[in-house]
Amino acid sequence: MPSYTAPVKDMQFILHDVLKVTGQDVPGYSELEADFTSAILEEAGKLTSEVLAPLNAVGDTEGCILENGVVRTPTGFKAAFDQVREGGWPGLDMPEQYGGQGMPYVIGTAVGEFFSAANQAFTMYQGLTHGAASAILAHGSDQQKDTYLPKMVSCEWTGTMNLTEPHCGTDLGMMRTKAVPQEDGTYKISGQKIFISAGEHDMADNIIHLVLAKIPGGPEGIKGVSLFIVPKFIVNEDGSLGPRNGVSCGKIEEKMGIHGNSTCVMNYDEATGYLLGQEHKGMRAMFTMMNEARIGVGMQGLAQADVAYQNALDYAKDRLQGRDVTGVKNPDGPADPLIVHPDIRRSLMDQKSFAEGARAFMLWGASMIDRAHRNEDKDADGLISLLTPVIKGFLTDEGFDMTILAQQVYGGHGYIEEWGMSQFARDARIAMIYEGANGVQALDLVGRKLATDGGKHVMAFFDLVKNFIKENEGNEALKADFLDPLKAASKDLQAAGMFFMQNGMKNPNAALAGSYDFMHLFGHVCLGLMWAQMAKASHDALEAGAQDEEFYRTKLATGRYYMQRRLPATGLHLARINSGADTVMELEAANF
Repeated sequence: MPSYTAPVKDMQFILHDVLKVTGQDVPGYSELEADFTSAILEEAGKLTSEVLAPLNAVGDTEGCILENGVVRTPTGFKAAFDQVREGGWPGLDMPEQYGGQGMPYVIGTAVGEFFSAANQAFTMYQGLTHGAASAILAHGSDQQKDTYLPKMVSCEWTGTMNLTEPHCGTDLGMMRTKAVPQEDGTYKISGQKIFISAGEHDMADNIIHLVLAKIPGGPEGIKGVSLFIVPKFIVNEDGSLGPRNGVSCGKIEEKMGIHGNSTCVMNYDEATGYLLGQEHKGMRAMFTMMNEARIGVGMQGLAQADVAYQNALDYAKDRLQGRDVTGVKNPDGPADPLIVHPDIRRSLMDQKSFAEGARAFMLWGASMIDRAHRNEDKDADGLISLLTPVIKGFLTDEGFDMTILAQQVYGGHGYIEEWGMSQFARDARIAMIYEGANGVQALDLVGRKLATDGGKHVMAFFDLVKNFIKENEGNEALKADFLDPLKAASKDLQAAGMFFMQNGMKNPNAALAGSYDFMHLFGHVCLGLMWAQMAKASHDALEAGAQDEEFYRTKLATGRYYMQRRLPATGLHLARINSGADTVMELEAANF
C-alpha cells in the first residue's frame, strides 16, 4: 500500500527562507515564527500520514453507496472526519468570530496540500465547505452568516456548490433551474444539478447547498442567474434543525477516480432557498467560491504529483533491475536498484523539480491572497486573479503528467491496482476537468485576464521577474544557472503576449488557438521564477553557514535541473503560438 510523508521541511523552507513570512507587512504574519508553523505542520503531517493516507485506498476500493436516499461513505471516513473536526483543521484560516482560528490563508494552503496528498477524495468534503463558507462570508447578510458559518467553519455542517446541469456545463447561461419568489421572502427552487461533489453523505448533520438558479422574468443568459442557500434541513430561528427540505440525491456518479467522494445528481423539488447576495448577481457571488476552488484544485495537481513521486522514489531505491552501465553499484545483489539508471533519474527529477517548484508557486499565490484580503492590496488582488488560471490549469496538467511518470517507474507493477499508483493518476485526472476545464482556464487567461486593467497586472509580473534578475545580476553563483534561463523564458512569454496584441484583434482565433500553450508557457516562467528565488535563498543559507548543507545543495541541484531540462519548453510553446490559427482551423468540421 502506498504511504505518504508530509514535506514539512520543504514547506518551512519556502515559508521562512524564500517568502520570509515574518518580515512581511501582512497582518498576522509576524506571528508565523518558525517554531509555531513547524508545530502546526508537524501535527498536520502526523494526522495526514497516520489517519488519512491509510484510508485513501479504502475510499478508492469501496466508494460511496446510495441507500434509500442516504449516501454511506467508505469505512473509516466518518471517524476520520470527526477527528479532523475535533482538531479544528477545517477552520484553520477562517474568522475567529465564527469559530475559526483566524490564521493566514498561506498556512491553510500549506496544511491543505498535506490533506489533499494524503486523501484527495476525503479532503474534498471539508474543502468544498470552506469554499461555500467563504461565499457566505463575502456575500451573505449578517443573519445568514450567524446562521450558517459557525456550524460550517467547524464542519458540523458541510457545504456544496451547484452549478452544472445535464444540458449545460461551462455555458451556465443555459441553465433551467428556477427560483420562484415567495411572499415570505424565500424562493422555491426546482431543477436538477449534476456532478455535485459531497452532495449527500453521512458525515454531517446538515448540508448547505449553494445553488445557481434563475428567477422568472429576469435577464436572459448568464445575467439572469442568482445564487441561493438551500439547506438539506431547514434551520429554525433558534439554530436547531427543522424539517427536511425538498432536495434529494437521485444518483451517485460512477467515476474514473475520487471514488471516496460522493459525486451526486441533486434534485430540487420546490426546495426552500434563500437569496445569497443580490438578485441576478449570482455569478459574482459564486465566483468567490469558484476562484478559491480553482486554486485548491491546482493544489490537488501538485499534491497528487508529490505523493506519487514519494512512492516512485521509494520503489526506485528498492527495486533491483539491471546493472549500472558505469559500474556495479550493488555488488552483493543480483542487480542494481532502478535509481542508478539515467532514464529513471530523468523521470524522478522531472517529478521532484515540478513538485518543489509548484509548492513554492502555491504558497506565493496564497501570500498574495493574504495581502489582497488583509491589506486590501488591489495590486496583489489583480496579480493573483491573473495567475489563478495558470495555477489551476498548469499545475493540474503537469501534476497529472507527473503521476503517469511515477506510475511508469514501477513498470508493469504500476498498472496493477495492489500497488496503488493508478489511483494517483485517476484521482489527479479530474483536477484537469472540474472547476472549469483547463481549456476554459486558458481562454480566460488570454481572453480576459491579460487585458484586465489595461494589461497592468501582466506588466507587473514582468517587472517582478525583471527586478529580481536586476537585483541579483552581480551574483555569479546565480547568473548562468538561474538568471539567464529565467530571462530567456520571460522574453518568450513577452513575445507571446506581443503576438496576441498584434494579431488578436484582427483574428481572434490566432490568440485563442495559442491560449493553451500560453498558459503552459506562463506556468513554466512562474516555476522558473520560483526556482530562481529558491536558489537565492539556498545560496544565502549556505553562505551563512547553514547546518543542513545537504538540503540546500540538493535544492540547488534540483533547481538547475528544472532550469536546464524543463524551462526550455517555453521556446516550443512560443513557436506553436507564433504559428497562429491557420493550421488549427483549416479543416472543415466534416473533414475531421
